Amino acid sequence: MIIEPIAIFESPLTTKFGIPRQSGIASRLVGRIVLQPAFRQGEGLRGLEDFDYLWLIWGFSENVDAVKHSTVRPPLLGGNERVGVWATRSPFRPNNLGLSSVRILSVDAKAGFINVAGADLMNGTPIFDIKPYLPYADSHPDARGGFTDSHSWQCLAVDMPDSVRKQLPPSDCEALIEILALDPRPQYHDDPLRIYGMQYAGFDVRFRVAGNRLLVIDAKKT
Repeated sequence: MIIEPIAIFESPLTTKFGIPRQSGIASRLVGRIVLQPAFRQGEGLRGLEDFDYLWLIWGFSENVDAVKHSTVRPPLLGGNERVGVWATRSPFRPNNLGLSSVRILSVDAKAGFINVAGADLMNGTPIFDIKPYLPYADSHPDARGGFTDSHSWQCLAVDMPDSVRKQLPPSDCEALIEILALDPRPQYHDDPLRIYGMQYAGFDVRFRVAGNRLLVIDAKKT
């Protein structure tokens, strides 16, 4: 079977570093699904405006040539404990396919755009299929969640100076704070003096982490 992208994702996150580890946990992060020209003139989006959420089937395009293993080390377990790849949502999978649920903000069927929030996709990610989220079939509130039931993310308190806030539009600023609070560092890193860099919305954002606090040092236009 040969599959081709039906759309490309546009995001302010242009590298893997900083991508939320799950869809939905950075609810202020806004992106756009742009249908490929072959699908842009049709009526494939008709009726989509009546739904609140989408399922996206997409490709881990940055991991295509990475070595794949039958076990992986989930960040939620500290990056040290191994579990089976099929028991995780690791990006290092044999077929490099991802599955995400995103919130629909608006649909422009004529232009072939879908604006969404909460995506865990980087800029340029190929999307292979789009399906509506159906609450009666897709929601299982009483389902067990494996190791995620006993482990949860410890969000960081983010200190962002006014000098940095003034450089970003308010909506981008709030989304960036939400992403940084999720701690984008590798889970085995714990150096309060180390300065990290993250590309976001055309800015090179620099920060460091000490304990449970993240300090944004600066944000320079790239």
